[in-house]
Amino acid sequence: MKTKNRQILLVDDEEGIRKVLGISLADSGYHVVTAANGEKALALFKNMDSPIVLTAIKLPGMAGIQLLRKIKKDSPDTEVIMITGRGDMELAIQSLKFGAVDFITKPLNDDVLQIALKRAKEKIFYRETVRDYTENLEQLVYEKTKKLLQTERLAAVAQTVSAMAHAIKNITGGLTGGAFVLEKGLELENKKYLDQGWDMLKRNVERVKQLALDLLNYTKEREPDYQLCDPNQPIQEVYQLMLPYATEYSVALEVDLDTKLPDAWFDPERINRCLLNLVTNAIDACTDISCNHRQGKVSLRSLRRKNFAVEYEICDNGCGMDEETKAKIFQQFFSTKGSQGTGLGLMITHKIVDEHRGVIECSSELGKGTTFVIRLPVRE
Repeated sequence: MKTKNRQILLVDDEEGIRKVLGISLADSGYHVVTAANGEKALALFKNMDSPIVLTAIKLPGMAGIQLLRKIKKDSPDTEVIMITGRGDMELAIQSLKFGAVDFITKPLNDDVLQIALKRAKEKIFYRETVRDYTENLEQLVYEKTKKLLQTERLAAVAQTVSAMAHAIKNITGGLTGGAFVLEKGLELENKKYLDQGWDMLKRNVERVKQLALDLLNYTKEREPDYQLCDPNQPIQEVYQLMLPYATEYSVALEVDLDTKLPDAWFDPERINRCLLNLVTNAIDACTDISCNHRQGKVSLRSLRRKNFAVEYEICDNGCGMDEETKAKIFQQFFSTKGSQGTGLGLMITHKIVDEHRGVIECSSELGKGTTFVIRLPVRE
């Protein structure tokens, strides 16, 4: 929880409890504001920035549950912890239905109080994290779109706004889903749900980052950073990087390299990106529902061709493509992955190969698999 928000509103009609709890909370680094009844608490709450409220269930005048409901109505993100007597368990459970994050029973135990506060702070932290990610996503999309509008690809982008908006919507949906699983993990104190929710958030944040990088790479015109390199280096790196991913989805990943290839001039980072895009697509094709009848297999190969420095071949036995689909794969923002793809990967791959004055080809048969070939020219 942010330092500026370390305020707690403490509501109890017993002066002794307000005093003892106030001292305990102050020792824990909180700035404590107290109220003896619900009416006064509500008036104070409207003029302060308190992310956590600690209130007794039984209060003179406005009951604690009424106070809870008014607070959650005016400020849904405020976390409320209820203080109950041992005979008030039914009311305590009812308070959870109205949005209380936790309840503690009298006589108050400092360890139990700290656990409840920790739970409230964790919920606030995860909510703020998701909000920041979502706001950053909107800003990121705005900035990259602005750069796109300044390039010669304005017409292409204008035609594909709906496709990009769909991709962004799906990423935002993933963030929302991750937040939901996290909140359930906190609510049920289920570590498995917490881990799953956090993984979902991280994966979708990575998708945001990748989308932004793809947009930037596609709009940037630049000469490759030519270096004299081992042609097998980028394909070996991609193989090592993607092997765990392939194993996770039960896809056999194989590599066959021509060890006699001489060093060649190319941009190793950008060729690595091309191969990574193709291998990722190949593994995804093998996990398509239409391929469940056979073992998925992806082969990576390097070899020497006449008049070319190196030829890379990425072959899979996945779902394949018909002629109509194959004719569109290098078009702007076309994807065969539905809501999971943006179509930027093959666009960028084609652009990088063109910048190297190379050749990229695709052969595919529906239901049998796909082969992509990249050939890089000899460059003195």
